[in-house]
Amino acid sequence: MSGSGGTIEVVGFMDLASVFRARGWTSPHRVSLDAPIDGVTLLRLLDVPDEAVECLFVNHHAIGPADAVVRPGDRVAVVPPGVPGPHRYSLGIRQRKPG
Repeated sequence: MSGSGGTIEVVGFMDLASVFRARGWTSPHRVSLDAPIDGVTLLRLLDVPDEAVECLFVNHHAIGPADAVVRPGDRVAVVPPGVPGPHRYSLGIRQRKPG
């Protein structure tokens, strides 16, 4: 689900869902992109601090923000730290070392 130019859909989970709602964003929140960007750049566009995010789900695949590539047409979930242990495994979130 990618192309050149267009929008991405972004959903915030857990505490980040509250942040998105407080900003008056719809769910999913749509962001225009002209070209692929990395996950860290996406967080900056969303004005979400790096430490508030443990991983991104890009088209249902868990990946760290520094390793993620988001392309126009993608669907992204922003996940904060704190997902309980059993759910981490089933979602594919790898344990991150404290930074």
